[in-house]
Amino acid sequence: MASDELRISSRPSLDRPVLIAAFRGWNDGGQGATLAGGYLARVWKAERFADIDPEGFVDFQSNRPHVSLDEGLTRTIDWPENAFYHARIPGTERDAIILLGVEPSLRWRTFSGIVIDLAREYGADLVVTLGSLLADVPHTRAAPVTGAASDPELVESLGLQHSRYEGPTGIVGVIQDACRDAGIPAASLWAAVPHYVSLAPSPRAARALCDRLASLLEVPIDTTELSEAEEAYSDQVTEAVSSDNDTAAYVEELERRTDELDLEEHEDLPSGDTLAAELTQFLRERDEESEEDSSREQ
Repeated sequence: MASDELRISSRPSLDRPVLIAAFRGWNDGGQGATLAGGYLARVWKAERFADIDPEGFVDFQSNRPHVSLDEGLTRTIDWPENAFYHARIPGTERDAIILLGVEPSLRWRTFSGIVIDLAREYGADLVVTLGSLLADVPHTRAAPVTGAASDPELVESLGLQHSRYEGPTGIVGVIQDACRDAGIPAASLWAAVPHYVSLAPSPRAARALCDRLASLLEVPIDTTELSEAEEAYSDQVTEAVSSDNDTAAYVEELERRTDELDLEEHEDLPSGDTLAAELTQFLRERDEESEEDSSREQ
């Protein structure tokens, strides 16, 4: 593999690996994607074997390195990174390569080429990218997951969908396109995260992605820990939401809609901007109703 920017520390022998990738940044609403990828790496006891030199891909003013103290004495710098891990998928005879890191700021085509070259070297028969997006979904219901693939045969064999999305994309979309050009089967899984609680890590979205990945790969994935974390997440968000009557009313409206519609059958989830506009309209209508009620009372 001809790339000085790919730093390989060991060369594991892998059986029919699937490459799973998740990136912090634009593709990671509520940290659902990276939480899922990190969880898989931990429960599968993945071992690091390579990384991509960040120097040529990361804007360190946007993603600054962190300074820390080792035993309170030695100062060290932790750089933003994109690292590859390998693991045997429990209960199967196949391996996984897990790519975890931060969405690069620069040279996306070169970055994608490095990922594709590594997938080829290890004979990966499938690349799965994980993403999470902000949408009008309540935190009290299961996180909807949509799956898409660009190859018609893969769409049919994996029960996915043809992506009809048009608009800005992130490194996940660029890697998917690079896989298509390289003839490597690739799929993309996206979990929806409540827009009104976008800053809190969402174990619910992470579990939904892991469950959908398990179904797609036909492998067992134990998500017990994520399920337990979901309960605490839901309780904390519910407590926060209940302190604001308008937000609580809006969440109730989302719950009502979710109960009436099977969101998992809908490929095109609203964007954050769409939700924000809808929330503004909903609150405005409530204010107008309150004013009308006050006028009648007078």
